[in-house]
This record gives sequence, structure tokens and C-alpha cells, in this order.
Amino acid sequence: MYEKLALYIDGEFLHADRKQQDVVNPATGEVIGRLPHATRDDLDRALQAAQRAFAEWRKTSPLERSRILRRVAELARERAPEIGRNITLDQGKPLKEAVLEVQTCSEHADWYAEEARRIYGRIVPSRDPNVRQMVVRDPVGVCAAFTPWNFPFNQAIRKVVTAVAAGCTMILKGPEDSPSAVVALARLFHDAGLPAGVLNVVWGVPSEVSTYLIESPIVRKISFTGSVPVGKQLAAMAGAHMKRVTMELGGHSPVIVFDDADIDKAAVQLAAFKTRNAGQVCISPTRFYVQEGVYDAFAERFVDAIQKVQVGDGLEQATQMGPLAHERRVDAMQAFVADSYERGGRILTGGERLSLGTGKGNFFAPTVIAGLPDDARLMTEEPFGPIAPLVRFSDVDDVIRRANSLPYGLASYVFTNSLKTSHYVSSNLECGMVGVNHFGIALAETPFGGIKDSGVGSEGGTEGLDAYLVTKLITQV
Repeated sequence: MYEKLALYIDGEFLHADRKQQDVVNPATGEVIGRLPHATRDDLDRALQAAQRAFAEWRKTSPLERSRILRRVAELARERAPEIGRNITLDQGKPLKEAVLEVQTCSEHADWYAEEARRIYGRIVPSRDPNVRQMVVRDPVGVCAAFTPWNFPFNQAIRKVVTAVAAGCTMILKGPEDSPSAVVALARLFHDAGLPAGVLNVVWGVPSEVSTYLIESPIVRKISFTGSVPVGKQLAAMAGAHMKRVTMELGGHSPVIVFDDADIDKAAVQLAAFKTRNAGQVCISPTRFYVQEGVYDAFAERFVDAIQKVQVGDGLEQATQMGPLAHERRVDAMQAFVADSYERGGRILTGGERLSLGTGKGNFFAPTVIAGLPDDARLMTEEPFGPIAPLVRFSDVDDVIRRANSLPYGLASYVFTNSLKTSHYVSSNLECGMVGVNHFGIALAETPFGGIKDSGVGSEGGTEGLDAYLVTKLITQV
């Protein structure tokens, strides 16, 4: 059974007597659910509930916050098969990926269960022996969060557990296209004993809901994961009201493969990571720079690995890559391919829509394109799909310049067996995260975030908690 979709406001699940929208399975085109939209009264009720709950939750013992977060982690692991299946139904990714998303993200609740007990202040030595100076960290207040469709459970739980650990309350608007995971997350917190009003979940027309929440004087912090244009718009709106923001926006991640890299290993790893979630990943490798000495060997192995990826309905056991989440993403892939042809690119594999099953799904073949100039669309715009451009390079400083030439700065990847090269390149890449010879950059204990147009602030690690805390100096005679 697909998740019963609902709003979650002040400890109640609400779904009747509201405008609703269809939720569609991207593998079949079938309508699988109906999602209720929040009314203006619903939004006001969520704001009032969050404000009221904050007055008490901010004073709640860190031990109690920790207990609830640990229970959420336990419940998430228990319910991962059910939640994961519903993610596959409304988002499309393979079932194994969807279940793993829930299982691994339970670690975020575990991590912040511990961090809730470590929100430390400090004593600052005074110039006057009669004065005592203390620095304390207080929760910022009511927060509004907006999360995307590509990792619906991952992106939501990261924000919620951090706010809850810090003593904040939250109103969360998840993705209307893949909503089941966010409703399931609300049920996890509800069943774990989170007090009413600490977490509220609303749905609706994104621009209308975000504008209403950001402009409310009750909301003191905004967290958004999504595209650069929308992120800039929300950040500007928040800035007009002097509200702090955390923005995790788009990227266009360069991959630099050097002559001395383990080519077989790099090609296989990159093919798997590139087709993860059909390439709909903000840290997906998207610009492949391969040194001339190994370019041909890498291209051959990479194309071979890409061609072996099994595309199909995410519920089928053999599927390694599911459909794109929306019909518009298929159109975007076709536009990238068309532009690549015009710019002299060569399609090494893929490059076309696939007709599978009912013929109504949003399937696109994993695609590799060679020979593009640096100003081609695929080299300058984030594809957010299963397309990989391969280009050559010779000089280290030149490839660093090319990798840094775009306004994005989220993730980068380097493949080399030289410690000197890895240190030099990773030190000079302009980005928030660098993976050398692997992709381990999205863990609960490590900061996740970008620079330049790719965002402001970090989620994860101790840095993630800072965004939900304010610093207060108390000086006393």
C-alpha cells in the first residue's frame, strides 16, 4: 500500500476537504496517490503551533531530545523496506537505492542525538576580576525548510534532526512530486514522541508556500535544497527580512582523472556513481576531464561499464537505474544531446529515450559524449541526468583552471595515485567538497555544502548544528 498522504500540523495528520494533486509513478505514468495542499489557515496554524511549541522545546533537556532522535533512528531502520518501496513508486529510483537511502539516513538522527548533548558555551576570562563573561548557544527559533524530490527522505531528515537537536521547531515543505518519504518521516517523529508543533509538514504551490512562510515574522531561519535560481530568489527574500539561511544548491562536479590513476577501478566506480538515481544527484560527476595518456583506455572502460547498467522499473530486482523523475527531465536530456551534436560531440553510447514496460515511463539511456568544447551546454550547465561528457587535458594547472571556470562550487573528484598531485589539486579546486579516489562526502559526521553559486553554509557534522544556533554573550558583575 502506498503511503496515505497528509499534512502534519500540531501533532495531527490532516488530509480531507482540501485541494489535492495527483502523485504519479514515473516508471508507469500511473496515478498512485493524491496529495492535499495546505490552505492559508493551515499555514497559519502551522506557524502558531511551531511558535507555541518553541517556547517549551527550547527548554527541553538535551537528554530528552537525544532520546527522541535515537527512537526516530530505530523506527527508520525498522520501516526502511516500506518507506523505500514508496520512494521507488513516486520518485523512481531502484528499490535497493531507496531502502539504502532510509537506512543510511537513520545515522543522521543517531549523530545529532549525540550532538544535542554537546551544545557547549564557554567562559571568557575577564579584564575585571569582578566580572564573569559567558558565551552561550541558544536555538534560533522557528525554522522553515524546503526539500527536493531527488532524495526525499535524505534531504528532509538532515534538516529536521538538526533543528530538533538544537532546540528549534520546524515547518517543512517537502517535494510534491515524491511526498511519501516526508509523510513517513512525520510519522517517525510522531511515533517517537516528539511534542506536537515541534515538526509540521505542509504541501502546496511551492512559490506560494515559501513566500508566505519566509515573510512571516514567526520564522527566523530558512533552509533550502534545490536549484540555484530558486535558491537565490529565496535567499534574497530571506535577506530582506534579515533571516539567516542555509542553501545547498546545484553543482556541476568536475572529475579529473590523471595518467597515474587506477583506470579500471576509476571507470567502474564513476559509471556506478554517475548512474546513481539516474544522475539526479547534486554531487553527481558531470564534467569528466581525462589526461591524454589514459584518455582512450578510460573511455573504453567507462563506456563498457555504462553499457552494462540495467535500466528499468525500480521495483524490478535486476534494475540498476530507474526512470527520470519527470517527463521534463527527459526533454532536458534530449536538448543536451541535440546541442552536443551541434557542437561537434560524438555519442559513444546512449543518447536517446528508452521505451520500456508500458512505454509511458520517463526512461533515458545512460549516455557518454566525447569531443565537446568547454563552452558547450553540457560543459556549462548541470545536466541532472545520466549524461557524461568526456574531454581531454594535458596540463595540471590548465585543468584546474577549467574545473574552476564555472560559478558552481559544490563537489569535485580527483583520481590519482600521487600524493603530491592529490594534495595540489584538492587544495586548488574551488568547491566545498573534494573526493580523492572515492565518493565518501555525504556522511552524517562530515559537513556537506558548497561555495560560490552552489550555496551558503553546511549541513552535517558539527557545522550543520551551527546554523540552528545563535551566540549570546552574558557579562555579569
